[in-house]
Amino acid sequence: MDIGSLAVGALAGVAVGGVVVGLMMRSRRGRIEEEARREAEQTKQRLIEEGKTEAARLKAEESENILKRRKELEKELKDALDEQRAAEKRLEKREDLLDRKLSDLERKEEKLQRRDQDLQELEQKKQEQLKAIEGRRRDLEGMIDEERRKLTAIAGLTPEMAKGILLERVEADIAGEIAEMTMRAVNRAKEHADGEARKVLIHTIQKIASDFVAENTVSTIDLPNDDMKGRIIGREGRNIRAFEKATGVDVIVDDTPGVVVLSCFEPVRREIARVAMEKLTADGRIHPTRIEEAVQKAEQEVTALIEKTGREVAVEFNCHDLKPRLCNLLGRLRFRTSYGQNILGHVREVAHICGLLAMELRLDVQLARRCGLLHDIGKALDQEMEGTHPQIGMEIAKQCDERIEVVESIGGHHGDIELHSLYPILVQIADAISAARPGARRESLEKYIQRMKRLEEIATQRKGIEKAFAIQAGREIRVLAKAEELNDADCQLVARDIAKQIEDELNYPGEVRVTLIREARFVEYAR
Repeated sequence: MDIGSLAVGALAGVAVGGVVVGLMMRSRRGRIEEEARREAEQTKQRLIEEGKTEAARLKAEESENILKRRKELEKELKDALDEQRAAEKRLEKREDLLDRKLSDLERKEEKLQRRDQDLQELEQKKQEQLKAIEGRRRDLEGMIDEERRKLTAIAGLTPEMAKGILLERVEADIAGEIAEMTMRAVNRAKEHADGEARKVLIHTIQKIASDFVAENTVSTIDLPNDDMKGRIIGREGRNIRAFEKATGVDVIVDDTPGVVVLSCFEPVRREIARVAMEKLTADGRIHPTRIEEAVQKAEQEVTALIEKTGREVAVEFNCHDLKPRLCNLLGRLRFRTSYGQNILGHVREVAHICGLLAMELRLDVQLARRCGLLHDIGKALDQEMEGTHPQIGMEIAKQCDERIEVVESIGGHHGDIELHSLYPILVQIADAISAARPGARRESLEKYIQRMKRLEEIATQRKGIEKAFAIQAGREIRVLAKAEELNDADCQLVARDIAKQIEDELNYPGEVRVTLIREARFVEYAR
């Protein structure tokens, strides 16, 4: 075949392919358009349905909102009507109340009018009676004058002379009665004063409760092991000598396992030594240089503790203006004891009792507490200065510009100076309550037990006495008598003798009541 024929065939194939491709494209376009129409129709239907659904929902919501709003309006209307009705009822009640008050006022006005009329009538009657009485008085005065003239003429005495004689006779007759009445009044006043004083003291003592603190002059240090004793002693005793020299206390190292004893009569130095020894034993390094450092730190800690304690006590009793020196001395009392009683606890207790007593007696409570708090301040320095603790404390109070009542309370709470106010007396009473009560001090406790035993011995040594019991802290003794040996008259005499012997032999606060009981029992059996 030649080239022309091939070209014609190629062209014809191309034309046929183009026609076929065009037909296929047209068919595909038709299908795409058909699908698009269907999708558009479906979308239209879906949108129509959604629109109807949304319209129905909006309509339902609108109906619900309308119903809800309607209910709210109805409720508001009902509340308004209820409030209106309540207001109407209140107005009706107020009108009724006003009507009743008006009626009451009208009745009261009528009563007042009638009372005024009655008063006027009474006033008239009173005036008439006064006129009648005045006339009667004039008549009586005339009769009395006439009788006086007759008596003067008969007796030969003037009225003044007769009056003098009569007064002398009356005075002589009633002189004994006046003396007796005066004595009874004085006795009643004393009894009343004693009773009131007892009530005040009992009321005060009932509010007080304090602990017993044992006095000691040694402090015990626990050691972690017995090897520590060798470190404390040191080579040839140099450590223990350095410690005793730095602190001024005696260190006792004996065979007691695990302890070292520090002995000193000055409590502050003993406390410094205790703190320093605890630091050294806890650290384990013990040599002269380390001992000096530990003692110095212990002195600083104890000094800070003293200052803190003094400030806390001053704040506790509202003594904010207390001078720093007095605060320091108060803090030092924390480490002082007297006959087993801690001095700081004692002065706090005395201050509290003084405040209660001052409250009962209508005195200055704050001043009374201040007097009680500072009354033993001299005991903080009585081991360092000459003189008794009242004298030392009095001088310190004067130097700190304390009030005269406080100065007198410090210097006179043992009766050493003349007193010019009631506050030192309050301090004396409070000091006696705190220090002399049974159990407060070791020496007083022993004397208290001896007194209880002696009370029972005095009662039981008499003939006809079976048993005796001292009760109420020695303020009463109950004695059981043998009914077959003593009669009632004998019991009265024995009770009086026991009371007299107790007064002669024993010293005790207040009074001791002697109750002697005689009881006879007769038993028979009916069979």
